[in-house]
Amino acid sequence: MPVTACSRSLPRQGLHDAMEIWRLAAEGTVDYWSQAARRPDRVAYDALRFWSEVASRRKPDWSTPHEIVREWPIARLRDFTAGATDAVIPTLVLPPQAGHDSCIVDFRPEQSQMQTIRQAGLTNAFSLDWIGATHKTKDAGIDDYLDVIGQSVELLGGRVNLIGDCQGGWLATIYAALHPEQINTLTIAGAPIDFHGGEPLIHAWVEAMKLDFYRGLVASGGGVLRGRYMLAGFVALEPQAEVSKHLHLLTGLSDAGFLARHRRFEDWYKHTQDISGAFYLWIVEHLFRNNELLHGELQIQGETVDLGRIACPVNLIAGAKDHITPPDQVYALGDAVSTPSAKVRRRLSDGGHLGLFMSHEALRTHWPPLLQHVYEHSKPAAAASRSAR
Repeated sequence: MPVTACSRSLPRQGLHDAMEIWRLAAEGTVDYWSQAARRPDRVAYDALRFWSEVASRRKPDWSTPHEIVREWPIARLRDFTAGATDAVIPTLVLPPQAGHDSCIVDFRPEQSQMQTIRQAGLTNAFSLDWIGATHKTKDAGIDDYLDVIGQSVELLGGRVNLIGDCQGGWLATIYAALHPEQINTLTIAGAPIDFHGGEPLIHAWVEAMKLDFYRGLVASGGGVLRGRYMLAGFVALEPQAEVSKHLHLLTGLSDAGFLARHRRFEDWYKHTQDISGAFYLWIVEHLFRNNELLHGELQIQGETVDLGRIACPVNLIAGAKDHITPPDQVYALGDAVSTPSAKVRRRLSDGGHLGLFMSHEALRTHWPPLLQHVYEHSKPAAAASRSAR
């Protein structure tokens, strides 16, 4: 996702955000000090604990036991089969690649997309894990990422159920359009396909800045886009959420369970990783600015990425409150593929962007029905029947 910056083109949104921030700050301040008045000796102690929680970030980790079976300079392939030998077509997950660790797809045992996939019977489950860019990988581009997916698919037998979240979703879609014979089913969640659809707040930011601005960001990072820049962009999109989060922390310092959940999320959200500058600038120009994927104008290695080549079952999950990828941007894929309409399934979660990958509501209500359809298309008898046709 492109880093955002202040723009005169969004005055109403900016005013709304400012008013919401002040409202939350006022409510949170009154709430905290009404409690502090009854225990003034704890104020200094709370201040130390608060700033310690805000300032200290640890590297996030994956929650489900698994193995790393292959590693490249830009990614790892993680095996979640746990010794299962069920005869189902492998499922490969492509996590978001937006300056954060890929473990969002296995956030906690109670909030794990990987465990939800396994519980649906798709025990032959794998996930890619994007490695933060370094000076050696600053020039990695779209071809390198597609090559990693291709090698992973080959390692898994040559045909997979492909699941992509956010950036991983449009990447999965591009790969499926280039290699439709390798894709058994395609599922994307919160992934922009029509980058200008709906009410695209990010597109408004991108339009407000010239490409030189983004090139300057990459140059300032020595050829990579710093993950902290991405984080600043996400916070700028919804600043009231950051204020609210800190106020909840201030009033929840005595709640051990709340603190544990807060730390785990903040470790994932604030422990950023860098992105290849070449890959980032390609995304900004060809996808966010020019919307070439939907328009059939995207060229990769001299080949046009034609979404009409996708004819497998397609599942689309969007969030009603997703301010990063509005539902229309996700659902646009259903109108662009050749898949029969009866095999294009759409789900709308109540929550926002991240909730699509790790909220209880999405993982318990929306993913299981879609994954059940994936499972039904993944058993050997079903696969053999389709091959015969």
